[in-house]
Amino acid sequence: MIDDALAAAEQIFTRPFRAVFWKSLGLTLLLLIFFAAGAGQILAHMIHVSTGWLASLLHIATGFGLVLGVTFLLTPVSFVVAGFYFDELAGHAEETIAGPAGRGRPMELTPAIWFGLKFAALSLGVNAIALVLLLVPGINAVAFFGANAYLLGRGYFELAALRYLPFEEVQRLRQTNQIRIFIAGCFVAGLLAVPFANLLTPLFAPAFLVRLANPLVARKGLAQARR
Repeated sequence: MIDDALAAAEQIFTRPFRAVFWKSLGLTLLLLIFFAAGAGQILAHMIHVSTGWLASLLHIATGFGLVLGVTFLLTPVSFVVAGFYFDELAGHAEETIAGPAGRGRPMELTPAIWFGLKFAALSLGVNAIALVLLLVPGINAVAFFGANAYLLGRGYFELAALRYLPFEEVQRLRQTNQIRIFIAGCFVAGLLAVPFANLLTPLFAPAFLVRLANPLVARKGLAQARR
């Protein structure tokens, strides 16, 4: 798995991935700016109607809240961006690895975006719980990291495997390989935790999880053929 992660990290600097990077970066920043602008307007109104020490406190909370909010949104935004560009990147990754499962079938854009939006909604819910746990000493950072590792591993693995298998088969394959997929998610969550480098997540995750999913799909097909 480490070799796959290193190969994926190397591939994100190749020309096809660099071309997608600027598009994904633009979309990611647009979504984050949209959130920051909306949240800023709400907080500015709250400060405007406040006076004295309360206004000062809200000024401090505004900066902290926006940083926390952007951090909170990185995972769901990653899934939304993935809905647009995953198949393009997955195709480049499959060409490179020549995996045993061969080339997958691209999803239609609308189902891919819908899948990304559904997983983004799930991510918001899970991360909301994880943010509450940030107030609990001893499990705060671990809970936040673990939640994102689970979501990122599961989400990107399903996107990769759906290029080969129907959804029901993908679910069974994911359940059979939960630990392996969670560990892969830890790699992606680790990148997501690094400022600025986290903007590469929508590139790294497809390249990495395609490398993980391809042989698992091939082994599943071989096992079914032997029955």
